[in-house]
Amino acid sequence: MSQNDPIIPPMPASLPQVPANRFSRWLGRTILRLGGWKIVAPMPTEGRAVVIFAPHSTNWDGLWGFATKLGMGVQARVLAKSQLFWWPLGLLLRRMGAVPLNRSSPQGTVEQAVALINRSPKIWYVLAPEGTRKSVKEWKGGFIKIAVQAGVPIVPAYVHYPERIIGFMPAYHPTGDYATDMAAIRAMYRPWQGKHRGTE
Repeated sequence: MSQNDPIIPPMPASLPQVPANRFSRWLGRTILRLGGWKIVAPMPTEGRAVVIFAPHSTNWDGLWGFATKLGMGVQARVLAKSQLFWWPLGLLLRRMGAVPLNRSSPQGTVEQAVALINRSPKIWYVLAPEGTRKSVKEWKGGFIKIAVQAGVPIVPAYVHYPERIIGFMPAYHPTGDYATDMAAIRAMYRPWQGKHRGTE
């Protein structure tokens, strides 16, 4: 990827990267370009992190997020229902970075996510804390628990429809005080506007 790419800033070498694939990176940048989107600096440098994405107010967010992942060439992981991993969908999901969630395991979702992070030298574990496209007053706090238990920072990513930009805020190191951490992270998102709403 060109260091002068107008769609995506230069990528720090510290980020978890997938094997070089010129086509997938071209595809991701092309989708963003056709949609009028770009990723803005500064780029994060954390190689192991819980990455959250908000505001999430439309199915289009998934397309722009997928294009961002492809264009950056970043290795992002997310737990998905094991029932979704039927052929050939399972093959596609794995290639996209999804890992099957075993709901019958004595380990819960948080514990499985922590185990996934702990066994990975570099990993971005990605989720949407709102948990839905609808407006919610309370975010799901599992991402804070995962970051605390895994000992990794939280990297807040945002989508801002008025300017068609996707960006990353400074990494947040959770204190373990749930209320304090949630309030601080929610405040970081106040400037950003999704397609249909902000984060409240």
